[in-house]
Amino acid sequence: MSKSYFDTDNNGHKPFELPGARPHYNPDRPGQVEHIFLDLSLDIPKQSYQGSCSIRLLPIRNGIDRLTLDAVNLNIESVQVDDVPQNFDYDGEQLSIQLSETTQIGKRLLIAIAYSVEKPQRGIYFIQPDKHYPNKPTQVWTQGEDEDSRFWFPCFDYPGQLSTSEIRVRVPNPLVAISNGELIDTTEDGDCKIYHWLQQQVHPTYLMTLAVGDFAEIQDEWKGKPVTYYVEKGREEDAKRSMGKTPRMIEFLSQKYGYSYPFPKYAQVCVDDFIFGGMENTSTTLLTDRCLLDERAALDNRNTESLVVHELAHQWFGDLVVIKHWSHAWIKEGMASYSEVMWTEQEYSLEEAAYYRFLEARRYISEDSSRYRRPMVTHIYREAIELYDRHIYEKGSCVYHMIRAQLGDELFWQAIQTFVQDNAHKTVETIDLLRAIEKATGHNLLFLFDQYVYRGGHPDFKVAYSWDGDAKLAKITVTQTQAAEDKNGSKDLFDLKIPIGFGYTQPEVRSEELGVKNNPQLTTPNSQLKTFVVRVNEREQSFYFPLENKPQYISFDVENNYLKTVTLEYPIAELKAQLESDPNPISRIYAAEALTKKGGLEAIKALSASLKNDPLWGVRVEVAKQLAKINLDQAFDGLVLGLKDKNAYVRRSVVEALAQIKTAESYKVVRGLLQKGDPSYYVEAAASRVIGAIASANLEEKSKEDKVLKQLKGILEEKAGWNEVVRSGAIAGLAEFKTSEAALNLLLEYTKIGVPQPLRLATIRALGKISVGQSPVNLERILEKLAELAKETFFLTQVAVAAALGQMETPKAVGILRSLAEQTADGRVRRNAEEEISRVQKNIGSEKTLRQLREDFDQLKQQNQELRSRLENLEAKSK
Repeated sequence: MSKSYFDTDNNGHKPFELPGARPHYNPDRPGQVEHIFLDLSLDIPKQSYQGSCSIRLLPIRNGIDRLTLDAVNLNIESVQVDDVPQNFDYDGEQLSIQLSETTQIGKRLLIAIAYSVEKPQRGIYFIQPDKHYPNKPTQVWTQGEDEDSRFWFPCFDYPGQLSTSEIRVRVPNPLVAISNGELIDTTEDGDCKIYHWLQQQVHPTYLMTLAVGDFAEIQDEWKGKPVTYYVEKGREEDAKRSMGKTPRMIEFLSQKYGYSYPFPKYAQVCVDDFIFGGMENTSTTLLTDRCLLDERAALDNRNTESLVVHELAHQWFGDLVVIKHWSHAWIKEGMASYSEVMWTEQEYSLEEAAYYRFLEARRYISEDSSRYRRPMVTHIYREAIELYDRHIYEKGSCVYHMIRAQLGDELFWQAIQTFVQDNAHKTVETIDLLRAIEKATGHNLLFLFDQYVYRGGHPDFKVAYSWDGDAKLAKITVTQTQAAEDKNGSKDLFDLKIPIGFGYTQPEVRSEELGVKNNPQLTTPNSQLKTFVVRVNEREQSFYFPLENKPQYISFDVENNYLKTVTLEYPIAELKAQLESDPNPISRIYAAEALTKKGGLEAIKALSASLKNDPLWGVRVEVAKQLAKINLDQAFDGLVLGLKDKNAYVRRSVVEALAQIKTAESYKVVRGLLQKGDPSYYVEAAASRVIGAIASANLEEKSKEDKVLKQLKGILEEKAGWNEVVRSGAIAGLAEFKTSEAALNLLLEYTKIGVPQPLRLATIRALGKISVGQSPVNLERILEKLAELAKETFFLTQVAVAAALGQMETPKAVGILRSLAEQTADGRVRRNAEEEISRVQKNIGSEKTLRQLREDFDQLKQQNQELRSRLENLEAKSK
């Protein structure tokens, strides 16, 4: 699925466990479920269905007289075992069957449950047009992960039970029904059609699926197996553009995992209003239809490609090899996320893969620092869905990469292939991965798992460098700042072997003289690294390296394989050389960050040159962000040149960076870009937001505000289109005018039902941002609107409402969040709402004094910047 503990002091990090969290274990098994057969008839207009669920069970103990199944809000009509009616109790959550004969080992039972469902709240979703959205398609689809299958059929609903499955379903023509496995029969039945699907390989209940709609079907294949894309009619071209690489991806992963794609077909079904990005149901992935790219979106959107390879990787990691309990979800989610890195490496380059991993690490680090810190494996939570966060996706991916770096490529793939082959069609826990690694390679990686998997956190390194010319010694001091200085901090230390490289850029120094074997991976055309490996295991350590010549730059953790944060304290000359010559893009980004902290004209020159010349667009993206942080007018000149970059990601980053530089010049540039337009939707969206940010900061000019509001209103009226990306940018631009009633009135218009979903959701979020400067009367209007929206049941609306309320600075937001948390049926929304409550409380506490201080500080900074820029210019002239 794509994409969210007991240490009391928790190093100043918020705990993961919320009140009510408790240990979760799989239930005792009465026996092995061998087969599940659903026979259903849908009544789509009434959002209901009826039918039967038959479960074949092989008991593993004698004398069991009661079976307990998960079944939520189903109407249970009758229960039979081997055709004999049974007594049962049903409390709306669990179905307890009193067996008339107790179980005998080896004697199979066939449990048949007749039931019906009306307007289900989860598990199965009915999508249809209404008066507000007359163009919505008619669709029915299911979503089982984590424990929602019980909302659409009675089952033993936990991942440790694997069985074959079968679904026969009656749907009205012209709709088609798609499910797991292979289609074994279709029959006409009046104006309906019955589809009969059979999944012959075992899988857990959460991966059973049904998708119904009037789809266009695009057929492709891999080695004779059907590869099919189902999308709304009229979007066939988008389907090929978005999913067309699937057969090549199947080939790639089959080879990497050492196991040929294991199912009879691979279908990808794009559905409306999907509540995830994608879901890897066995052989039949469901994807959000928002992942379908038009030609222009494909310019700078690789998210779809990543999503497609992520869900496909799950067919092995998750579906073929199944986790035994949710607490081990990182095994599958981490590998599916790492397969995005692997595919980037295969399809684009090693450097792009490194940058992709850097972004994954950054997303996890942000969750760790601002949300909570937790071990990756924990069975203490309120609902399993809480585990689906950046610790298991992004951090999981980084952990797989560290395993690869520890073992080297050849042994890593041997280990992964052993793991898949030994556990195919079985369930696994984290220990099974460790065992497979040891079996295949002889390496015991428990030390790595203890540090990164079974406890929370990562190392935060501060690295300082100095050169002693007389002794020809380089001194490197490494501090692990995540550990406190007292005795108590030692439990937060990491013990790692880290390569430190010294870089030489002069072409005249031949690599042999440096004693460096010419390793092509470690050299740019004009750069060689001399590398030493050191053991870093204390809070602060100094290392001394005898070198023949003074190095131009220093590369800490060559290749950047470890998950960490790094602050470099090097002299400016070394940072500049590293930004220019370090072969590893992540090292160049760290150098850019360190240069920014130094500030000054020299840093600006180096960053501007890098923005123009760095060979990797990812580095240029990061350099643009850094340039804008230096408060000198000259930063603007370097940045603006980046608007000519051929790469749309870089142009987008430059536009976003200009939001930091709130001057007449930056306003003019962004305004010009908006009038001219850009090939990329995302660049135009960024410009729409940024023009609001710049104009609202210089509010002395009332005429400018009116001009920009008019421009943003124009975008809202004219620029409807793909996923409403551009218009959502304009909405974000309006939200920057925090004191404007006109901007608020416009926003409220776009929260009305009937507004296209992506745009409406963006607008709901924007209400939180604009609320902080509005008059008390207008604040009430916003709160009323959000309270009304909070009653809507759609998952994405609830998430947007919680996000909006979390940005507010009034106690009244807390009340709405509380009632949202109490009323929602979704564990993710409940958790979001509770986290936003503490955010609001924090906002209220310190906000007023802070805001005044901030305004005074901003004024001072502005004056200071003007003075410093003038000074730097004078100095430059005098030189």
